[in-house]
Amino acid sequence: MQNESTSSQAGESLIGQEYEVEVGPVAHGGHCIARTSEGQVLFVRHTLPGEKVVARVTEGETGARFLRADAVTVIEASKDRVEAPCPYAGPGKCGGCDWQHAKPGAQRRLKGEVIAEQLQRLAGLTPEEAGWDGTVMPAEGDKLPPGQVPAWRTRVQYAVDADGLVGLRKHRSHEVQPVDHCMIAAPGVSELGIEKQDWPQMATVEAISATGSHDRQVILTPREGGRLPLVELDKPVSVMRVDEKDGGVHRVHGRAFVRERADDRTYRVGSGGFWQVHPQAADTLVRAVMQGLLPRKNDTALDLYCGVGLFAGAIGQRIGEKGAVLGIESGKRAVEDARHNLKDLDRVRIEHGKVDQILPRTGITECDLIVLDPPRAGAGKGTVKQLVALGARRIAYVACDPAALARDIAYFRDGGYRVRTLRAFDLFPMTHHVECVAILEPVKKDD
Repeated sequence: MQNESTSSQAGESLIGQEYEVEVGPVAHGGHCIARTSEGQVLFVRHTLPGEKVVARVTEGETGARFLRADAVTVIEASKDRVEAPCPYAGPGKCGGCDWQHAKPGAQRRLKGEVIAEQLQRLAGLTPEEAGWDGTVMPAEGDKLPPGQVPAWRTRVQYAVDADGLVGLRKHRSHEVQPVDHCMIAAPGVSELGIEKQDWPQMATVEAISATGSHDRQVILTPREGGRLPLVELDKPVSVMRVDEKDGGVHRVHGRAFVRERADDRTYRVGSGGFWQVHPQAADTLVRAVMQGLLPRKNDTALDLYCGVGLFAGAIGQRIGEKGAVLGIESGKRAVEDARHNLKDLDRVRIEHGKVDQILPRTGITECDLIVLDPPRAGAGKGTVKQLVALGARRIAYVACDPAALARDIAYFRDGGYRVRTLRAFDLFPMTHHVECVAILEPVKKDD
């Protein structure tokens, strides 16, 4: 191990430097916080709170606000530590999983600690004030003993190295870790046998295994000037290609979409469009949103960032013939799919465009319910201001990033809304990601 002394030369790389450290609390992003003896902050992966480890710097230089590091030796282990089940998990290997070395229950506690910290820091709320009991619930079937890994990921994008071998990218790197099996890949992905083949001239190979149907799809992204290989996998698949000029996804053969199933409806999802990755996620989130909103007959509702229409369809089935739902989505293909998926619901309309641009043009000045499922960056202050002006009875906010959720909750509070309830779901086991559903309502004058 190198000495902890750092060079006096400002800006000198510290990559490879090792520090023996006491590990502190978990931080948002799949790492824990530690400090060198000189006080420099380390974001350390592959460790757990309370451990003593040797941390090797992977990014950073003298004078930087913080360094990134991997725990390469565990001197004193946490009681929550297990041997990583996956041979590709660990320092310098695949970057897909953050918590393979933690017991499943400990993973959920860590995610809960991150949510609580973000709520406090960015929204000034305790769990109690957010109507949250502090738990992160596993999806149905995912509560497994230590050493077992749920095979949940129905969409896996494999990277391809210069020799045509498929793998997964290393953490914060374009470097490829070849794999012969991804343990968190859903059975429908694994059974294709993608890892058994070479993929010359390809940059990525994405595999999709639909939930609720036997549809399988492979999306190929060639390297510049690359020619598509003949795709012969272990199961029937449709094949799509990403165009290197316009980035569009085009059909090579088979269906240009997969059929997903949720809330007793079938949804067409085309061209690799967005759908929840965990097989239980869509139903889990619909239940949480509907239980929070409690739609009534004749309600008017908005589904913002609506994708292929999951929540618009759920609300549309519950508000009767005189209710109405407007969905807004920026992806052109997703809008086409949403209109197809919801064509039987006469009172549901889908508009194409960005939420903050389309919503003012609709002429809508009030509504009863709002559901929003924004991208990882969140909705933002301007959009939240537009939403609070509509005076909705309840708002359901679906969030895949607790920091963005907490920031937007603070904006809603400034607009006169409070969090009634918050629920958290572990829909990304073995990773640091977590899904939350917050239900907001206007603050009563006597509150």
